[in-house]
Amino acid sequence: MSKTLPSFPAADEKVLDTCVRLREIAPVVEVEFPGGVAGHLALTHDAVKEILAGDNRTFLREPANWPALHDGTIPEDWPLRAVVQGGHLSTKDGDDHRRLRGLIGKAFTPARIRTMEPRVQQIVDDLVDNVIAAGDGVDIVPAFTEALPMWVICELFGVPVEDRPQMRQWTAALLAHTTPPEEAFATQNALQTYLHELVNRKRESPGDDLTSGLVQAHDEADRLTTEELVGVLWLMLVAGHETTVHLLGHAILALAQHPDQLALAKAEDRWDDVVEETLRYRHSVMMTSWRFTAEDVTIAGVDIPKGQAVGVVYQASGLDPAEHGETADQFDITREQNTRLSFGHGPRYCIGASLARLEGRLALSTLYRRLPDLTLAIDPDDIPYSPSFFTIGPLSIPVTLGL
Repeated sequence: MSKTLPSFPAADEKVLDTCVRLREIAPVVEVEFPGGVAGHLALTHDAVKEILAGDNRTFLREPANWPALHDGTIPEDWPLRAVVQGGHLSTKDGDDHRRLRGLIGKAFTPARIRTMEPRVQQIVDDLVDNVIAAGDGVDIVPAFTEALPMWVICELFGVPVEDRPQMRQWTAALLAHTTPPEEAFATQNALQTYLHELVNRKRESPGDDLTSGLVQAHDEADRLTTEELVGVLWLMLVAGHETTVHLLGHAILALAQHPDQLALAKAEDRWDDVVEETLRYRHSVMMTSWRFTAEDVTIAGVDIPKGQAVGVVYQASGLDPAEHGETADQFDITREQNTRLSFGHGPRYCIGASLARLEGRLALSTLYRRLPDLTLAIDPDDIPYSPSFFTIGPLSIPVTLGL
């Protein structure tokens, strides 16, 4: 590189310090990503919101719009190339994006999500039963925070129970920046092969699940190609599952470290507020997958040339004191919530937001109702964090049940 850029590190809790340090430099900062790849990061609330509002016009997601990815500037063995070139819904722009989003949105209407509540509650109850049976010292992450979102998304897809552990392994490997490039590509191929097979099974024997519904849209209306269908499932599995895992983990840690807020949530049944404040205080998404500038653009006073990769850092925007006040670094479930960008903004607002909120509310309210004396069995400073580049969350949270 011709100039020295600040680096944006792999995920751990210390990335919060990096976010704050970079945000103090400028609203948008040019940085070096893992592998020596340059790009820009939006770090303030206003800069992030402006970029999100410009999706499908000024900012595009199709990797063809990033010249450095194709002209030899970025090496072929770059660890994150497999994720960037995923070919899923998040890399579609304009009419293609709107068409695909419209089809998927039918599965995530508020009415459809409400019908899922009894089943999600049953899954939560079963998992808490397992936690109680395991006793003190149980790791709440694999036993509960990982298991719940994977179980829900697999039920939504119609994935057989016996295949779900493998789905989790593939997802973790794809999101980890420590996965060697050849393994990342092999994992992506294996997952896509499985999803193709799932689509074929649902075409032959449809059920009451999202995959069958998308297959019907493909076969009857010819609006969704098989590759698009598989890409949609891939994105929902990888993005929709991992983020909820970390949301739950972050919430449990925040409540353990702020017993006054936990007491308030219990007393006033404010679990929706716990979910919203957790997403602001410790967002599951460290950085979104990149957008690429379709033209020269100025964001929050910072010039970004055409053809540059730009990431938005929800965690940095959530802690921005210019938007959230001098107490932005404090966990407070009574905080006003109307300005948050927790699930995005504009044309790419998270399509699974209602489901994530439902899972979060039911999981946390049930966990603390049935285990009111739940406490950490480990110092919070010793909590290991995920090795993913795009998401961030605790990998292990041993707990004492207080029974």
